[in-house]
Amino acid sequence: MSPEEFRKYGYEAVDWIADFLAHPERYPVVPQRQPGELIDALPAHGPETGEPMSAILEDFRRLIVPALTHWNHPGFMAYFATSASPPGILGEMLAAAVNPNGMLWKTAPAVTELEQVTLGWLREWIGLPPEFFGMIHDTASTSTMHAIAAARSVASEGDGRLVMYASEQAHSSVEKGGLALGLGRDCLRKIPVDAEFRMLPGALAEAIGRDFAAGFRPFCITATAGTTSTTSVDPIPAIAEIAARHRVWLHVDAAYAGAATLAPEFRWVLEGAEHADSLVVNPHKWMFTPVDLSAFYTRRPEVLRQAFSLVPEYLRSAGHPRAVNLMDYGVPLGRRFRALKLWFVLRSYGREGIADIIRAHASYAKELAALVDAHPDFERMAPAPFSVVCFRFKGTDEENLKLIERVNATGRAFLSHTVLDGKVVIRLAIGNIGTTREHVMEAWRMLSS
Repeated sequence: MSPEEFRKYGYEAVDWIADFLAHPERYPVVPQRQPGELIDALPAHGPETGEPMSAILEDFRRLIVPALTHWNHPGFMAYFATSASPPGILGEMLAAAVNPNGMLWKTAPAVTELEQVTLGWLREWIGLPPEFFGMIHDTASTSTMHAIAAARSVASEGDGRLVMYASEQAHSSVEKGGLALGLGRDCLRKIPVDAEFRMLPGALAEAIGRDFAAGFRPFCITATAGTTSTTSVDPIPAIAEIAARHRVWLHVDAAYAGAATLAPEFRWVLEGAEHADSLVVNPHKWMFTPVDLSAFYTRRPEVLRQAFSLVPEYLRSAGHPRAVNLMDYGVPLGRRFRALKLWFVLRSYGREGIADIIRAHASYAKELAALVDAHPDFERMAPAPFSVVCFRFKGTDEENLKLIERVNATGRAFLSHTVLDGKVVIRLAIGNIGTTREHVMEAWRMLSS
């Protein structure tokens, strides 16, 4: 493709993106498609010769877009949003154009150093001390796996089997991290929660005591700041004290609620996290950065380096005190220029700009929670400290599932469910950058009418 052709079709693509971002509601949130329908609509074999870009873009509009679930739709309220802001999209475009690979400092100095700068800004904004070292992964699942691997590398020596701890409301990535590292499915102790779905420190301490007495080796605790089902926040200060007492690695999963701390009134969310050994927050959730981008921090980067540094001769480079080779701190060798889109977002909105959107989302959730509480046919099933409301129709599980299906079938909203105290619960999650109060109220009207 010549530069002239690229310019022509690039303008066409940007025009389409701008129109899409201006009116995403023209599409149903969830596509009205059957499994396999897109497969059947596309050729079974790739072309022998190249096709014109005009035809490719037309098929994108005609076939691909209608088969998408639109995470950028303001009615997307099923899961924690991963909506993309215009500044983040521009950053992603430019990162694809320059196409560096930041496996070593010398292979792409800007990739490494911009990552350090942007994560330094974010570290300050969420209130972590300066000794926390940051690096970018794709998702919180990968970040948590690295935390577990680091914890394992410094676990006290002994013959007992390694065991780790998280609340019964913790994300499945904790258990998957143990599986990926060969620790087995039964290495995780799921700690009970209180009436607000927060880990019980007393139950944690008792579990650790029992395991020590039985000859196991406790090595890692994951505390969650914003659980997936209910956005509950575990009591991090009490958990940190238990971790320190037993010399166990503490990881804080703040993938969702960590972003809320950009608004000072939510700083309580990460109280005690300064004592953690590692922490993850996902800017691709409530900070409007295009997926994927997970910020992983640790107070003990030397442990990560000891666990993962493996340098073959062809990757050796002259040392310099300020040249960080991020490949030494994790599994990936190749590294995309993810920091560029985050830099665009942080500069374009500023801390206060992002905080204002977070405040607005939290206010919509508070208003919705009050409407649920006042309605005789609905009941709220969990606190709503942030932007997720968990509630149910006072009927059977089947009726609640059918209610969700009815709303989703309209194409105007997309909701999900969870199970709390043995009951199916409607989960309405506000977090898309384009979601307004009216979108939330429309979803409530469809549910309650």
